[in-house]
Formats: sequence, structure tokens, C-alpha cells
Amino acid sequence: MISVVIATLDCEFALARTLAALVPGAIDGLVSEAIVADGGSRDGTAIVADAAGCTFIRIEGSLGRRLKAAATKARAPLLLFLRPRIVLDPGWVGEARRFAERAPPDKAAVFRRGAAGQTHFREMWALLANTLGALPGPDQGLLIPRQLHDALGGHSDDAADPERDLVRRIGRRRLATLAAGATLILD
Repeated sequence: MISVVIATLDCEFALARTLAALVPGAIDGLVSEAIVADGGSRDGTAIVADAAGCTFIRIEGSLGRRLKAAATKARAPLLLFLRPRIVLDPGWVGEARRFAERAPPDKAAVFRRGAAGQTHFREMWALLANTLGALPGPDQGLLIPRQLHDALGGHSDDAADPERDLVRRIGRRRLATLAAGATLILD
């Protein structure tokens, strides 16, 4: 049902933590595959991806190019884009499943910002920014129907930040925020 796409570059430990949080989704049958689109890592990123059963593809070029290439290889009707260091809350599986079953094909979703490791001030600032209509950031993940991703042209090869660019093109009205959190883990 969901293909997870993670773009990497020298982030073996961060990738391991992100993949560990996806295990409940794989056990549940929600996650059908995970694709690691690597930009030429020189650490153990490929070993971590292989040990976790991910499809590992090495792609030269920009982040946008890697994300677009991985999305093209994905087989599921829903794509979940995550950055390494993003750890989804335990309740993410139910939230993502409900979204997948009920959302129209022109809607995407992000996870709420997790609070682990954040100061109270940062937590309040994120809540205020969200309330005032600021677009979500790449640290919240992106769950998007393949059909919508393709209709928007996917991630841009030449955008300075292809993940933010895609969210901007999706637009606030077509984005839902799931109750489960996505926490950026800093080592």
C-alpha cells in the first residue's frame, strides 16, 4: 500500500533509527517496500539499507533527482517521503492507514511535528506557525498518492529545496496533518 522513499548521503546511524520506526508498518502490511536513494555515501548506509531489506539505489546528482528516481521505481499507490533522522511516533501506522483508506487522490498528508528533544519555545513556535498557515517542512514527512505526485511532476531537479518546493506546489488546502508525530532526532 505504501512505498517509503528515503534519500541518503552518509547517514547510516540516522537511517537505522528511521527504518526501525517503520517496522510496525511493515509487520502490519501497510509498508510494502522501502527505497533508499543514495547520493554516494562512503559510510555504512548501503549495509544498513540492505540489512533492513530496502531497495538501495545509488543516484548521482541533486536531491530532487534522487527523490524523483526513487518515486519512479516505487510500486505502491502511496508514497511516503522521509528524511533520515525522522522517527515516526508509534501511532503512525493507524493514522497513515486511515488516511490511505479515506483520502481523495488529490490530497496529501504530513505528520505533526514531534516534540522529543524540542524546547517548549520551539514547540510553541511550530504550533503558532502551523496555526498561521505556514507550510509544513520536510522534517514532517510527506504521504502522497502517486497519482498526485506524478500530476505535479514530482520533485524538481533544480529546486534549491525540492521537498519544500513540492509541498508548496501541493498547497495548504490539499494537505492534511496527521495526529501522529514525526520527530527529528539529533545525535
